[in-house]
Amino acid sequence: MSRREHLLHGAAVLFAERGFAGVTMDDIGAAAGVSGPALYHHFSSKEAMLGEMLVSISEHLHEQGTAIVAAAIDADHALDSLIRAHVVFAIDHPELITVHFRDLVQASEPDRQQVRRLQARYVHIWVEVVTGRNPGVDPAVARASVRAVLGLINSTPYNMLANRDSTEALLHAMATAAMRASIG
Repeated sequence: MSRREHLLHGAAVLFAERGFAGVTMDDIGAAAGVSGPALYHHFSSKEAMLGEMLVSISEHLHEQGTAIVAAAIDADHALDSLIRAHVVFAIDHPELITVHFRDLVQASEPDRQQVRRLQARYVHIWVEVVTGRNPGVDPAVARASVRAVLGLINSTPYNMLANRDSTEALLHAMATAAMRASIG
């Protein structure tokens, strides 16, 4: 992890715990072992940290989704791989999900727009897989189903089981069953 990534991760944990408004640059610096003012060598503001954090996770998910579909042997494999990858992301980064849900409104308008564009592209990847797997599915139904499944997976910060493997297995099974129930 680069120094910049380390700082963003520390900020994400604090934002998830206290909310964006409840964290200062000094708090972030203290968590990273530096002074608050030293953060300004890396980021112009706390808002810039939030924007970079949310845009970068949205870029990551979009790029990962694109790579999964490109490598998949068929639509069933692509859908299963998308579900698995998103479950792993949610389990590994519950703080980012919490920050996104609660604090996206605190990001600058350009960052919010970029996050929304990337999210729409990510959902579109899933919709193309779903409609490719079952051409008779209405794209609007596919989109609603994808969003519902992503919502289920993104509930992870609030529903972690005692161990990672159990959580991963449960979320994968539930997301797969929900998707199949809605689109066949």
